[in-house]
Amino acid sequence: MPIFNAEDVVQFAIRIEENGEKYYQDAERAATDETPKRLFRRLAAEESEHKAFFQKLLLQTNLPSDIEDYQGQYLEELRAYIDGETALQPSPEDRNDIASILDTAARREAHSILYYDGLKKCVSEDDSKVLDKIIEEERWHFTEIRSLQHAKN
Repeated sequence: MPIFNAEDVVQFAIRIEENGEKYYQDAERAATDETPKRLFRRLAAEESEHKAFFQKLLLQTNLPSDIEDYQGQYLEELRAYIDGETALQPSPEDRNDIASILDTAARREAHSILYYDGLKKCVSEDDSKVLDKIIEEERWHFTEIRSLQHAKN
């Protein structure tokens, strides 16, 4: 019996993307050079686009959109994971080091991919199609970050 359905997974994805957008907004504010500021502004916009993608998935499947209605310790633990593990913030010593911030961003995206891949074991076969779309979007973002890292080298 699946623990989660597509609605749960999409809501978690929205939360992860909100956290990612905040991460890049914070990194933009922390940067002192205009080049990294533009980069982080762009990545924040991409996170916002990902969030919109997931919200569209939610609307397409006609699922309710308020995860806060759910009860239970396991969902609370997942929220804590999402807000902690995937919302990595730049440390003070990394704030002006674009390479370190991009590395953190790539790790954050990789964690998201692993999270969604792990959740595939908890959903029905039909709902895993929604997860496949989410994983594809996160892989694209990871690839984009890695491309930016290589361009900086």
